[in-house]
Amino acid sequence: MESFVYRVADKVGIHARPAGKIVNAAKEFSADIIIRKKSDGKEADAKRLFSVMSLAASCGEELTFIISGEDEAAAALALKKLCEEALG
Repeated sequence: MESFVYRVADKVGIHARPAGKIVNAAKEFSADIIIRKKSDGKEADAKRLFSVMSLAASCGEELTFIISGEDEAAAALALKKLCEEALG
């Protein structure tokens, strides 16, 4: 199992566009990818757009990405890079 924490930097939080980027990246891997919101423990399947959007993660919110499966290391690396570079 791999995991990392991302603090939402976008001023409007995780809305449709960043959620779509996360989902598209997550779907490239066979690993299971769960996103857990620190403030309330709510979880989302990173491969489902409405699941990710339902987190309603606002700016400053800490999200923990939990990745498990065959290609977990590659998935964790790609998602972490996406969060840091494309999502701010």
